[in-house]
Amino acid sequence: MSAPTEAPAHKWRQLWQRRRWQLGSALLVLLVLLIVLAATLLNKQAHQEAFSGLPHRYEYLEAESPGKVQLHMLAVSPGDVVLRADGLPLRQIAAYGINGGFFYGTDLLSVAVMNDVPVNGDKGAYGSGWFNAKYARGTMVWDGAAGRLSVQTVSSGDELEVTDRSRYWAQGGISMNLQHEELWKAASQAEHLPFADEQRMRSGLVYDSDGKLWLIVTPTLCTAEAFRQAVLDAVPGEGREGIFLDGDGSSQLNADEAVLTGDSRPVVQMISVAGGK
Repeated sequence: MSAPTEAPAHKWRQLWQRRRWQLGSALLVLLVLLIVLAATLLNKQAHQEAFSGLPHRYEYLEAESPGKVQLHMLAVSPGDVVLRADGLPLRQIAAYGINGGFFYGTDLLSVAVMNDVPVNGDKGAYGSGWFNAKYARGTMVWDGAAGRLSVQTVSSGDELEVTDRSRYWAQGGISMNLQHEELWKAASQAEHLPFADEQRMRSGLVYDSDGKLWLIVTPTLCTAEAFRQAVLDAVPGEGREGIFLDGDGSSQLNADEAVLTGDSRPVVQMISVAGGK
């Protein structure tokens, strides 16, 4: 005679255990969300403190191309560019700017030279920033003495054409050929642009005929062609020319207005704005 009364009691115990488990799970999810929120706020505060007092020597612009590629851009004077090698995720570096050239491990595989000195080692050393490894590639050059920007296809710093070897910088990448629609694909293949047809985050350097330099990063997953078209559609200025930089998780940007972390990987080299710590 006791079975009919025990069955409902057993069902109530099961229901209570299920509800208790659901409540515990909800509380755990809430706790995790609170921890993530607290960490985000602390990271934001730490970032603001690290960047407080830095000279704001750039103009920020955000745009979306007709092809839905979002561009974050810093317009700077070429004379305010500092190429540096820190080997850290950009958000840990107290400087405004974007990621630089290609790298493997701690070796820099793109030209990155300031006043005839590679940023990541000794002149002529592998991985120092003196070479575009394996291939001649599009390299943006600021000739400080002549006050002129150009893109030169070179294999090493020895081939750079500048007026004064003590007054220039050179940043390696892959030629965009913005002024030569008929040439860009063949040139990008000859310069071995990595993962050109894959959906990746991307970055680049572009200048115009007035000498304004744009440091550009997109968090949008896109092909190289879509990124280049977005540059043509959305970057202001006439007579533009530029280079592709490293992409994918290395596509990172530091600014007051936005911080793009890519996949938070350390990058060997940064294109920064003068005044960083």
